[in-house]
Amino acid sequence: MKLKIIGILILQFLLFSCSGTISTVKKEYKLSDSGELKSNWSINSNEWIRKNDTLIGNGGPSHWGVVMSKKQLPKNYEINFKVNMTKESLFEVMLNSDKENYIRTYLYQIDQNIVIGKGVYHKNSDEYGKRGGPTLFKKNLELQNNKWYTIKIKVQNNQLFFSVDNKTTLECSLEKSNLSQKGKLGFLTNGEVKIIDLSIKTL
Repeated sequence: MKLKIIGILILQFLLFSCSGTISTVKKEYKLSDSGELKSNWSINSNEWIRKNDTLIGNGGPSHWGVVMSKKQLPKNYEINFKVNMTKESLFEVMLNSDKENYIRTYLYQIDQNIVIGKGVYHKNSDEYGKRGGPTLFKKNLELQNNKWYTIKIKVQNNQLFFSVDNKTTLECSLEKSNLSQKGKLGFLTNGEVKIIDLSIKTL
């Protein structure tokens, strides 16, 4: 019996560690230490670091700070975390990033909106037109620096749900909006941002 339990545990570990996705059906992904950030994410340590239990991003208006997972998101997933924009105006979750295209789900203080849009990001260029992209859906939300917001993003059956503090919500069909249906996860900032309690699970 003990050998069977050990065998199951080893199999689950192998499925998780060898999986091409950032989470599995049997395990919820949580960022647990700085070593994991370096091994599972493509980062520039001048732009993103993990300090204690907090993921901290630094960028600027002319060069956005970006961190990207090395593994794909599952087909159906839920992402939860808390975020605090301590400087500047833009924090973005890059969903289903594939080559240079991704889905923009972001908080934008200048227009006081949460947004879903199409995104493009060229890793080695800060030229206008080679990062960001058009807005598809938006909803007004009062946003400010040095305040924590609870973020939930869910993709299920090609439907995207994006909510802030469980009260302001946007949703759309990936297929009808011609949005990327597979890819990696990233975070982007034009200032300083702090993220805690990050979890990613397969639905």
